[in-house]
Amino acid sequence: MTKPLKRSFFERTTIEVAPELLNKIIIIRSGKKEKKGVIVEVEAYTKDDAACHASRGKTPRNEVMFGPGGYSYVYFIYGMYHCLNFVTEKKDIPGAILIRALEIPDEDERVASGPGKLCKYLNITKAHNKIDCCNEDSSLLVTNNNQKEHTQIVQTKRIGISKAAHYPWRWYIKDNLSVSKK
Repeated sequence: MTKPLKRSFFERTTIEVAPELLNKIIIIRSGKKEKKGVIVEVEAYTKDDAACHASRGKTPRNEVMFGPGGYSYVYFIYGMYHCLNFVTEKKDIPGAILIRALEIPDEDERVASGPGKLCKYLNITKAHNKIDCCNEDSSLLVTNNNQKEHTQIVQTKRIGISKAAHYPWRWYIKDNLSVSKK
């Protein structure tokens, strides 16, 4: 049985968890089928951040961000893309990490470059919102990657947003072909 990351991994500060998600593996299960990808780019969003969906309080859309860490937060943007986030922090302290790109073995690097494309590749929809990713029986898991060697991590400003874009809360694996283009 695949061992997911523990809740304690996610229940730390968002800024601490974000770079540590790099090189972890996302597994999505549908029946007996699995799709996997290595996380190669992330962005952090916190409660005091104008770009964060929770910055103006709890709503039905963002309520999962106010729960315990380790849950999925999936939302729909531009009328065409789903975006996958993992909730961080402890209960009542909203925070989440947007998964911006995955490296998919044996696939063209563009297939999962960008949050919308990776959700399309993994068939992630709103049905994947509020999944406990720390439960080994879940359809969506995050696991350690024991195959990856040490890689260099780059930290930059976030991209693709207008509010608080100056925050240096984007991390990615240097020279990885799947990382989003500016």
